[in-house]
Amino acid sequence: MTSQPVRTRTDVCAEPLCTAYDTALLDLDGVVYIGGVAVEHAAAALSGARERGMRLAYVTNNASRPAAVVAGQLTAMGVPAEPADVITSAQAVARLVAEAVPPGARVLAVGGEGLHGPLREHGLLVVESADDDPAAVVQGHGGPAMPWGRLMEAAFAVQRGVPWFASNADLTIPTPRGIAPGNGAALEVVRLATGAEPRVAGKPLPPMHRETIIRTGARRPLVVGDRLDTDIEGAYNGGVDALLVLTGVTGAAELLAAEPRHRPAYVAADLRGLSAAQPEVAVAGAQAEGFVARCGGWSASAGGTEPGLRLDGEGQPLDGLRALCAAAWTYAGEGSCGLDPGKALARLGL
Repeated sequence: MTSQPVRTRTDVCAEPLCTAYDTALLDLDGVVYIGGVAVEHAAAALSGARERGMRLAYVTNNASRPAAVVAGQLTAMGVPAEPADVITSAQAVARLVAEAVPPGARVLAVGGEGLHGPLREHGLLVVESADDDPAAVVQGHGGPAMPWGRLMEAAFAVQRGVPWFASNADLTIPTPRGIAPGNGAALEVVRLATGAEPRVAGKPLPPMHRETIIRTGARRPLVVGDRLDTDIEGAYNGGVDALLVLTGVTGAAELLAAEPRHRPAYVAADLRGLSAAQPEVAVAGAQAEGFVARCGGWSASAGGTEPGLRLDGEGQPLDGLRALCAAAWTYAGEGSCGLDPGKALARLGL
């Protein structure tokens, strides 16, 4: 992983993002759909980007469902997708395991068919017990029906020194009924029993990004996500640009407080941003009123003699947010901006 320069503003892109980048690496929940329902404008925006030549790839940390099932769900929502368009953390971890064990090795898989299928694709033999002499243990979210005994088998094998892998370490997952424990919570059970640490493949770690590039052949990819700590950090770790959409987890206040590895190249209200250019943000050095940034009809400042983040002007709310990001990120440098953005964001309705 190479060190990335500290981003102090969002980037300018004179042409639509869907023509400037060849492939969109799209997160799903919070970006394309929420709780099984398509995000407003998502289907039309993705169709428009595809028509202008952008390849669409759907990248998910959820290892419980096979790619074909995910593609079917997207198609039913009006977002046509083939299984080859879907990249899961199960696929990424299966490649890691296959590279670490002999061909045809036995693997104790704790998870559902979403995990078993990719392991078989790599020629590995899925087994059920620590007594089956596995060469590796791999964990992926198995859904609500996964029995406790599967975690016990994983713990027994790891205690014996068997290498331990995990599809992802998300502690929680969103469901229509609320927030549920994710694969990271199941990893904690085995970790507490063994004291070991798994090798994790999913976002924001590099194996997931590598899997997407291998499977898509992207030369200039654009990561599209709603989470700073997985999507945007994953793009940072992979050395590629990212678009943050404000339809999911991350709000404007969290974006302003982002530390360098969580700062996206671009920001948009939703997936319609794929077919739009991105405006220039100008930043002035330290002045009496602090660090000043301008975008569109807005001027934002951070620091100086008055506390907090300040915003003046009028225009498109997202331009105001971009100006605020530049002022806050320049003020924060390599840290996180701790200035109160409340009044400034209230002017934007964010």
